[in-house]
Amino acid sequence: MIDNLKNAQQNTFNKNTLSHQHSAQYYDMIVFCHLRWQFVYKRPQHIISRMANTMKILFIEEPLEYKEKENCGNLIVINEMLHVLQPNVKDIQSIVEIIPQYVSNTTISYGWFYSAAFCPLLGSMEFENVIYDCMDELSLFKNASEHLTNQEKYLISQSNIIFTGGKSLYESKKQFHKNVHCIPNSVDNYHFAKALNGVAIPDDIASLKSPIVGYYGVIDERINLELLHEAAKKLPNISFVMIGPLGQIEENELPKESNIHYLGIKPYSQLPNYLKAFDVAMMPFALNDATKYISPNKTLEYIAAGRAIISTKIPDVVSDYSICINLIDTADEFCEAIVFQLERRDRLSMEMEYYKILQNTSWDATADKMKSIIKTFAR
Repeated sequence: MIDNLKNAQQNTFNKNTLSHQHSAQYYDMIVFCHLRWQFVYKRPQHIISRMANTMKILFIEEPLEYKEKENCGNLIVINEMLHVLQPNVKDIQSIVEIIPQYVSNTTISYGWFYSAAFCPLLGSMEFENVIYDCMDELSLFKNASEHLTNQEKYLISQSNIIFTGGKSLYESKKQFHKNVHCIPNSVDNYHFAKALNGVAIPDDIASLKSPIVGYYGVIDERINLELLHEAAKKLPNISFVMIGPLGQIEENELPKESNIHYLGIKPYSQLPNYLKAFDVAMMPFALNDATKYISPNKTLEYIAAGRAIISTKIPDVVSDYSICINLIDTADEFCEAIVFQLERRDRLSMEMEYYKILQNTSWDATADKMKSIIKTFAR
């Protein structure tokens, strides 16, 4: 089922309006993001879509593969208040050349950055406020630009508000700026709780042998593929399901066993349907530079879906969820935890902890808290 990965990015999202004819418009905020809006639905989409309830926002992605023609871009209209620009320019610095085609105001109230790679634009555009929402330590990722560390230092120096997506990132960034706020990832509880109800299980996972231990998210250098492989060999009667696109690794690096199934990327709207098929949800992250500061979105999503969870010892997971998640180091411990969860009959204590966690978080509340901080510190 590895062939599913080859079509990972084909038509998996609801289609929005692609505008080729446009006039420059006034925007309250411009967001610069290394993640594509219509790729995996993560923190940027959750937060920025809510910010767009009260501000008109242009969300600018990294440049598309450049074609030798006049600089331009694709403008995707998500709704009246939120537009996505896919620049067709040779590099990030060249984005500034096409901005006047889309943005009518020369001074923008808020410049919101998810990646320091966009910081060259700070010298060419005028923002009243610069906000850095740091969701990952991108400089530690595989194939990261050697300039990213210095670019982040510059972005931090130019920002008047910094948010971090987890505690580890907060501890790291607060050393370099006086106005850093820890805003952990949250969850759309209503959406993922559908896995507890009567949603249909998709055919491609319904046809697999149960029990199913499942993961969804980007499959990249952050996944401990050796751990997954060893567990699959030790538990041949368990189906290990990996849902998501490949990032920074090749197909030939993936472990291949008859009970490991790669289903490709799935739209956000269907994740509860797939979660319903999971008997156990897993987060088999490697402990390396790329995972040192991560705070996985999927932890709370798995919790909202009521799934038993097994994870390696990612610092933010250990600090926030050790009371209700099985934490493991080795393949043997992974297998023991799987067997334990499959045989477990008393789920009451786990469900009570899940309930308490979910009562204290939502993306709506997270966005409202960020808006309050912005209102307090905006210039």
